Amino acid sequence: MQHQAVPFLAVSLALAVPGAGSRASAQEEDPKPAEAKRGLIQSEPGAFPGYTLFTPLHSTSTYLIDMKGAVVHEWKSTYTPGQEVYLLESGNLLRCCREPESHGFDGGGQGGRILELAWDGKVLWDYVYASEEHLQHHDIEPLPNGNVLVLAWERKTREEALALGRDPDLMRGEEFWPDHVVEVEPLRPDGGKIVWEWHAWDHLIQDRDPEQPNFGKVAEHPERIDINGDQRRERKSDAEQDAEDAMLRGLGYLGGGPGGGPGGGPPGARGADWLHMNSVAYNAQLDQIVLSVHNLSEIWVIDHGTTTEEAASSAGGKRGRGGDLLYRWGNPQACGLGDAEDQRLFAQHDARWIPEGYPGAGRLLVFNNGQGRPGAMRSTVDEIEPPMDASGKYRQEEGRAFGPKRAAWTYGERAAERFFQGHISGAERLPNGNTLICAGESGRIFEVTPEHKIVWDYLNPLAGTAPNMPMGGRMPPQRPGGRGPRGPGRGPGGFGPGGNMEPYGLFRATRLPLDHKGLAALKIQEV
Repeated sequence: MQHQAVPFLAVSLALAVPGAGSRASAQEEDPKPAEAKRGLIQSEPGAFPGYTLFTPLHSTSTYLIDMKGAVVHEWKSTYTPGQEVYLLESGNLLRCCREPESHGFDGGGQGGRILELAWDGKVLWDYVYASEEHLQHHDIEPLPNGNVLVLAWERKTREEALALGRDPDLMRGEEFWPDHVVEVEPLRPDGGKIVWEWHAWDHLIQDRDPEQPNFGKVAEHPERIDINGDQRRERKSDAEQDAEDAMLRGLGYLGGGPGGGPGGGPPGARGADWLHMNSVAYNAQLDQIVLSVHNLSEIWVIDHGTTTEEAASSAGGKRGRGGDLLYRWGNPQACGLGDAEDQRLFAQHDARWIPEGYPGAGRLLVFNNGQGRPGAMRSTVDEIEPPMDASGKYRQEEGRAFGPKRAAWTYGERAAERFFQGHISGAERLPNGNTLICAGESGRIFEVTPEHKIVWDYLNPLAGTAPNMPMGGRMPPQRPGGRGPRGPGRGPGGFGPGGNMEPYGLFRATRLPLDHKGLAALKIQEV
């Protein structure tokens, strides 16, 4: 396949790129946006060689680029992302898609459909996990056995939530969407069998009403999920939420239209997305799953070595804890074991284990967005070493939150490194010890060494003009130049620094090594 060169596009960006400066404090005046070129900005010796995979939020295509920033392959679809994408060892692409019929689950990161595409774009598997009861969102995880873990919402009513101790003052509407995870065995071409599931709804605790069945002392049960654990989270007014929703629609992350519920869904659904989990990852050695819980600013680890029945209980499985939490970290306030000074994660994304054989193997890597971080709002990438003993149990002192007290390695704390991405984004450890960081809002992908040196830097120039985004499942008419209907800097619907976002946003990006088995088709075509 012939490499297609990517043109450089001049744009204005208010983010830290080489020579562009950085924001040291949220209270300081923003620096004047620097002129930067989209495409490859920097490539230095020491960068990990491979191909980078990503799907722009406004695009129906998924792209593979080489180290020079040239597109070497494109998978075309009729759907925008919903949100993550994976290249399998078979060479097939596994892609989360936004299902146009969301059944009222119109929230940030909504999906509902999973496609498996052959190298030539042929659809091999088309699976819909969307109904009046549930909707896939944000992420999936392909498993070694060929099955797929699916992260999803399920719909509960206000009455059901109140009956399990939800504080009425925390309810903004008539619906409540706790998260759950299902393991799906693909039944090609368009079916799937659920072979395992875990529901947050089965592991709740509350300390408001002793008459309810899940009453208990929250601080004495960190393995359970406080149904009011988000009570200390900052509450936005309707006007503030509308403004943020408009920005997220411009970014391509949120569907629906203005007003009503999240993303313009049913008015009774506003505030229903209780936990807003945004990633699911699997550790085959431990047979465990890690979840990123955005609205509690925590990461949770659960046992996958259970039956579905055990996963709904507090007993059984490889760790003897059923589906209760094995480990949680980031914000001890959520389980009554700390205060604001103990919080370490702030609206984070993309929690994942560092693979075996990689520097830092067995630790967790997370993109710490930094919303609500004391002092300056800044994003960091944090490497966490969970306190695990030789038997595989997570150590915890009685009456105290799980450790560690601080990250083992962090990028973004030093003044010269500081940047801020309030939404989406991710990071992954590479085999040579470098870390690939995706600053999702700006569409920037950059690679840093363990010593914090940037060795590869790329600004996504591939702006999508998808026909089914973002208003009510359809993209509004475009004006010349690829801008939104109101033009740059014109408020809701307009892209650019003065409006919402440039249309280059990315949920995540992945670097595939040259010897990745899924790249065999590319190598054959390049010979």
